[in-house]
Amino acid sequence: MDFKLSILIEVFPILLQGAWVTLYLTVSSLTIGLVIGLILGLMRISENWILRTFSLCYVEFIRGTPLLMHLVIIYYALPSLHPSLNLPAIVAGIVGMALNSAAYIAEIFRAGIQSISKGQMEAARSLGMTHLQAMTYIILPQAFRVSLPPLTNEFVALLKDSSLVSTLAVSELLRKGREIVAWKVNVFSPYVGVALLYLAMTLPMTKLARYLEKRVSVGYS
Repeated sequence: MDFKLSILIEVFPILLQGAWVTLYLTVSSLTIGLVIGLILGLMRISENWILRTFSLCYVEFIRGTPLLMHLVIIYYALPSLHPSLNLPAIVAGIVGMALNSAAYIAEIFRAGIQSISKGQMEAARSLGMTHLQAMTYIILPQAFRVSLPPLTNEFVALLKDSSLVSTLAVSELLRKGREIVAWKVNVFSPYVGVALLYLAMTLPMTKLARYLEKRVSVGYS
């Protein structure tokens, strides 16, 4: 074993820089993915078959293909179609992760909306609300509450998947670890630091997801 605590302490500030980039990638992607995912989720339950079909095709295609392929297409293949599609690596990473995450978030919102009793929509309409008002003020707030635990799990999954962006030469946490391995000619110490930082970022969110699951289950018991 070539683990050396002195190396880990020395390189830890550099790994922290990579962890910050990882968090930036994850939060930015999830924010965009939430907006796109909500739109796709609403399209999935729409009465318009064209919107339903488009959303279904998007979700099935994205979920059926790997994130790494999406990143490679966005960063390496799209610029061959038009020079304006030549995105900076970190932007390509955020776009790829957001589009990928949106497919999973769409299913989370769809399930959340469909878990709300249809009687609540009928009651809101009987009070004179339009369909949009009933969705905005009655259905979506409850659906978002139900969706919070799986959304937290999606954040954790997305954070771990962000390591794939290292293939675009973005200096996120895993790539920083690889660079340090080559610099220090020591494999174990940098990767122990990388694993500890991933754990430090995912563990609180995992506990938050469990807490939210308990709160939601209590609220509906």
